[in-house]
Amino acid sequence: MGTSAARREDTVSSELIPLVAVIITVGVVAQILGDRFRIPSIIFLILAGILLGPEGIGFISRGAFGDALPAIVGLSVAIIVFEGAFHLRVEKLREAPRETIRLVTVGAVIALVGTALVVRYALAAPWDVSFLIGALLVATGPTVITPILEVVPARDRVEAALETEGIVNDVTAAIVAVVVFEAVVLEDVTRTALLEDFVVRLGVGVLVGIAVAGLLWVGLRYVDLSPGNAPQNARLLVLSGALVAFGVADAVRSEAGIAAVATAGIILGNLDVPYEEDIAAFKGDITLLVLSFVFIALAALLRFDDIAQLGLGGIAVVAAVALVIRPALVFLSTIGGRFTTNERVFMSLVGPRGIIPASVATLFAVQLQAEGQAGVATLIAGTVFLVILATVLFEGGLSRYIAEYLDIIPMRVLIIGGGTVGRALADRLEDRGENVIVIEQDEEMVERARNAGHTVHIGDGTDTDVLQAAGAGNAKTLVAATGDDDVNLLVAQLANSRFEIETVIARVNNPNNVEAFEDLGVKTISPTMATAQALDDLIERPALANWISGIGDTGDVQEIEVTADELVGRTVREVGPELPGGCLIALVSRDGDAQVPDADFELEYGDRITLLGGHDAVREAMTFCHPDER
Repeated sequence: MGTSAARREDTVSSELIPLVAVIITVGVVAQILGDRFRIPSIIFLILAGILLGPEGIGFISRGAFGDALPAIVGLSVAIIVFEGAFHLRVEKLREAPRETIRLVTVGAVIALVGTALVVRYALAAPWDVSFLIGALLVATGPTVITPILEVVPARDRVEAALETEGIVNDVTAAIVAVVVFEAVVLEDVTRTALLEDFVVRLGVGVLVGIAVAGLLWVGLRYVDLSPGNAPQNARLLVLSGALVAFGVADAVRSEAGIAAVATAGIILGNLDVPYEEDIAAFKGDITLLVLSFVFIALAALLRFDDIAQLGLGGIAVVAAVALVIRPALVFLSTIGGRFTTNERVFMSLVGPRGIIPASVATLFAVQLQAEGQAGVATLIAGTVFLVILATVLFEGGLSRYIAEYLDIIPMRVLIIGGGTVGRALADRLEDRGENVIVIEQDEEMVERARNAGHTVHIGDGTDTDVLQAAGAGNAKTLVAATGDDDVNLLVAQLANSRFEIETVIARVNNPNNVEAFEDLGVKTISPTMATAQALDDLIERPALANWISGIGDTGDVQEIEVTADELVGRTVREVGPELPGGCLIALVSRDGDAQVPDADFELEYGDRITLLGGHDAVREAMTFCHPDER
């Protein structure tokens, strides 16, 4: 008997090892293809899952993982949600706080009720089942939003709203779905009991998340993690903390684990923890692997027969969710906010559903089939998977084209040269939300720039084809920042003659070459003169020099065009009190002439004003003075 059991275990192991190896390999290939073609990798993951599953070549069977699949998916989702929450910064949320709150409250309610109504009348489903499907389809989630935002570099306010909505709605949707599911399975459940159940699950998750985040912070800050191997130990400690938070909360109340890891991730990500960059990079790699596994494994569970049974009603549900309900909740949630009309349209058309609906719907379907409700199980699984499949493939696959058509991607800034100067400039520009592309051909410099988080296009910056491929035709600014003046001069000539880029700036290493650049109309920066000027500032203007050194962190100076109607025709004296505290108008440029305005200076449409003050105050003032800034 023992020998037979051992043989079965060996057989399962021999089947699982190649299965897991193939899934991970396919996941890595999907990521490479996504980067290469600038398409979210989830598109390739889902297609691979379908191809490998029973609906394809049958390499992955529905029973391949046995009873372990729910646990594997649960732990994988915990890592994914924690990783997304860890990157959600409070300062980013300040870009659009009111709109973001409305998205996860008013917007979530609109999604829940709207989807339930459509399912009820399009598919003739009972009310309880309709609200269950509605609850599942509230969630967008970091598993689908993050890969999209990696290839669509939108403004911070757009990214913050979509990421926050995904993380928060993943938590609430999972808990609401479980609560509604209990109402479907159990009889005579009161509304009060359902509400209490929701609050308890959410509360358990939040409390466990706070406790785990606190323990992790203390461990990282005050415990000796072995000086020789501290970064690795810090990474492992955080990963284990995320899994512990999920496991403990889920053991207390099912689905409370998602709330726990989301809470722990947000808190820990906004605390000053050691080895933060190492932790973030490690979690990103782990997330890639588990994301690959979960999407491929769940896509393999897809049954085309379940989807086909929905007929035209299923198509109606997809159309309503994607083209009616989603735009309605976005536009209602962002009324009177900072978002431009095109940004609101983009957010409306990019709201694919992800892992949480798929995994939870799968678990519900299994339980309902066991209880003899196969018809309800088919309806739930088919509807949820159809919406996920359609929104991920179409909205995810077309997201970049939608963004380019709506012109919501910040204009590109090309930096030729990924050395110390180029990387430092890229850091500053990206902090302002600019879409920066670094062009570099030296392998070591490429690696350094990518390790710093910059987008790098490999090639020779003096090659027209390389510049074109990097986006010179859509560039607002080009900076030639190499250490070779001949290279910088040739790049500047190409930028002016072939691409008509608005602003071309070159680093001039030899001051004697400045005249040659200026003859081309190229703005120049000489390291020799810049260093001399900085030294002179430290001698003659130490207070100003010290303040300028903090630009990008505590202080900021930005130039912006006046387009707000409420500013035109008014004096600086009248506008000043309406600017954020700690911010003032230092210069006004009109028709190429710059001056320090007095209190009675009257602003005109198209004036370029220089704002000086605290970092956050200046960013807020920019939107106030130029509402259409993208």
